[in-house]
Amino acid sequence: MKTIGIIGAMPSEIADIRRVLNGAKVENYSGFDFYINEINEKRVINVCCGIAKVNAAICTQVMIDRFNTDAIINTGIAGGMNPNIDVCDIVISDEVLPHDLELRFLENYPPFCSVFKADEGLIKLAEKICEGSDIDCFVGRIVSGDAFISSNELKKQIIGRLNPYAVDMESSAIGHCAYMNKVPFVSVRCISDNADDDGAMSFDEFEKIAAKRVAEIVLEMVKNI
Repeated sequence: MKTIGIIGAMPSEIADIRRVLNGAKVENYSGFDFYINEINEKRVINVCCGIAKVNAAICTQVMIDRFNTDAIINTGIAGGMNPNIDVCDIVISDEVLPHDLELRFLENYPPFCSVFKADEGLIKLAEKICEGSDIDCFVGRIVSGDAFISSNELKKQIIGRLNPYAVDMESSAIGHCAYMNKVPFVSVRCISDNADDDGAMSFDEFEKIAAKRVAEIVLEMVKNI
């Protein structure tokens, strides 16, 4: 039986998934509630990890250790970092990395890797589902840091250094953990704001809409893995 893990940072990012996957068994490990369903000979586990990289990394490692996951999908919302990407578009990670750490510390010391590649099969599956649903999607780099980006100046700096498609607070940590454990991973994010001076206002307006859209894509992915 395949085991698929779904990780969202905020309750709103996982709420629509739990409404569909009702009747779950719940197990608590290290302070995280893991919701477990068996669907069509697959074990599907969803969890709310909390915001930022430490929470995300701990939760991902616990999920892998406790449930021996075959694939991990990170779901949720993100800030847009590319002028061609609009609010409510989907960004699918081809790679993830931190924007708030000097990458040489990861490159020169364990794990000797600073950019964590997403799984090609999961990327293509997410693309196919978006295209089949007529949803605009982009495949590209997602960067993460322990701050909500809502500043034109900070956004410009991050783009200048790393040229990402989206920014969030968890993807790089989940991808890092998946890399260390050799577990296939992808982050699928719906854009809720443009990570600029108006970011906080846009986030408040579009958070639930964006979370619902990406949840529908992730649930369809689970059916087809």
